[in-house]
Amino acid sequence: MEKKLAVIALGGNALLRGNQKGTIEEQNANTIDTLENLVYLIKEGYNLIISHGNGPQVGNVLMDNAAGVEKYDNAAMPLDVCVAFTQGQIGYMIERNLRNILKEHGIQRNVISMVSQVIVDKNDPALQNPTKRVGKIYMKDEADKLVQEKGWVFKEEIKVEGGWRRVVPSPDPKDFMNADLVERLAREGNIVITTGGGGIPVYIDEKGDIQPIEGVIDKDLASAMVGNRVKADEFYILTDVPYIYKDFKKPTEKKLEFLDYADTMKYLEDGTFAEGSMAPKIRACLRFVKAGGQKSVITEATKLEDRRYGSKITMEYEDDRR
Repeated sequence: MEKKLAVIALGGNALLRGNQKGTIEEQNANTIDTLENLVYLIKEGYNLIISHGNGPQVGNVLMDNAAGVEKYDNAAMPLDVCVAFTQGQIGYMIERNLRNILKEHGIQRNVISMVSQVIVDKNDPALQNPTKRVGKIYMKDEADKLVQEKGWVFKEEIKVEGGWRRVVPSPDPKDFMNADLVERLAREGNIVITTGGGGIPVYIDEKGDIQPIEGVIDKDLASAMVGNRVKADEFYILTDVPYIYKDFKKPTEKKLEFLDYADTMKYLEDGTFAEGSMAPKIRACLRFVKAGGQKSVITEATKLEDRRYGSKITMEYEDDRR
């Protein structure tokens, strides 16, 4: 009997918690805590593909770039190169720690981390509407100067009075490089780490060449795309809450443990889920099941093994739980 294939999307908190500085010791400890939860899936016979966020890490790289330019006159690297940098950094951290965990549990699996390019449509309307904040916060005069020098787009930063922050497009992921290879490797029992940080956004030009785009791709949408592309059975998003909630942090808050496509879509259209946090995750889950995936699960990063936690989305309700 063929093993089930699952895509596991590690959220930013799986690597770096909100109250931490981001030292390698902190990130390693968080990564180990999260990866320990994947062991039970492996023991149950699952094949795995792992994706991950990179928000804090790529933000730090961009700020390192800015500091290097200001202090040492270094050449700043473009955003696509910064995403590739963090894919290698985080992929290495996940691979090394996962290999150690597997050894401790007596499990023999290869673990492979990839620098991954994700294909987007060069005519995606999102490319004309930058919305994703990246990098450091600038004062207005600094931001105006960078607009003139680099053509960057800025929006006012809510968190810092008088601050402005660069915004970049977030195009929709369509496909990813080496998809057939990733599927084959995963189905052979190798654990593949791919499309970190949503992948490096690229497009195919008129000559058939691969060209970079200055933007970032939503990690959860990219992970769902990977799941559909490799025909995965299940899709898991590990985040910082144990359930999907209706009216989160309001007096009417209610946890939603079981959802079908129609009810979830209704909640989404009614604005039940916050756009800055849960809504993109919900969209990713819906895409996965609509394209043929058996189920999507959203749960807290260290509670994957505990069946008391997690919200499950399927196309149809499997029983009378609503």
